[in-house]
Amino acid sequence: MTDVLQDVTLPQFRILVLLRSVGSFRIGALAARMNAKPSTFTRTIDRMVARGWVDRAGSNDSRREVLVTITDSGRELVDRVTQRRREDISEILGRLTPSEQESIRAALTLFAEAAGERRADDALVLGT
Repeated sequence: MTDVLQDVTLPQFRILVLLRSVGSFRIGALAARMNAKPSTFTRTIDRMVARGWVDRAGSNDSRREVLVTITDSGRELVDRVTQRRREDISEILGRLTPSEQESIRAALTLFAEAAGERRADDALVLGT
């Protein structure tokens, strides 16, 4: 996984995970979702387009709207990292007793709820 993460930044990976699960996003809505400034975010998307991870195209609904969509290459990157994280987490959890595993699950659930995120077990599956 570290070799993959040398190529993609954590914010870029978060964008890819979101696009992988949701599909296309208007660039402004995606920037807002990621709590990013639109000008900075546009440069991030430019770099991701150059890497072949996302496509950017005009919306059929409005010429002013720009949609960002994950490419097959971006999906493969998310899937590869997610699979590697699953393997790593499984190996680590395998070293714990069932009781310790339950404590970890409960702590992650509480943390995710406090952060307003999806359930902790969903986050682990997504690799976020």
